[in-house]
Amino acid sequence: VQLQASGGGLVQPGGSLRLSCAASGMLIRLNTMAWYRQTPEKQRELVASITSGRNTNYTDSVKGRFTISKDNVKNTVYLQMNSLKPEDTAVYYCRTSYRLRDYWGQGTLVTVSS
Repeated sequence: VQLQASGGGLVQPGGSLRLSCAASGMLIRLNTMAWYRQTPEKQRELVASITSGRNTNYTDSVKGRFTISKDNVKNTVYLQMNSLKPEDTAVYYCRTSYRLRDYWGQGTLVTVSS
């Protein structure tokens, strides 16, 4: 299983970015997929998740601003991030569990700064 995250970059406060996580070796339509983020000051935290049935969950700080979605044909999960704030600056990782093992993408850096 491999997860390839992309889409990070530098954006001004109030701006938007869309992260992508392309999966191989497993089918995202059968598994829960999640986005996490981490900064040097904080532990890695769950940002959003989406189940095989497309039920979604968000941490309180991103509700109403971030949207997790998936394309089962492309086997890719997305995180649309709007109204970005400086405190959203972090390395973002995608994650899944498959056959009792955790798999993480390599991380993509999001920097929100003017």
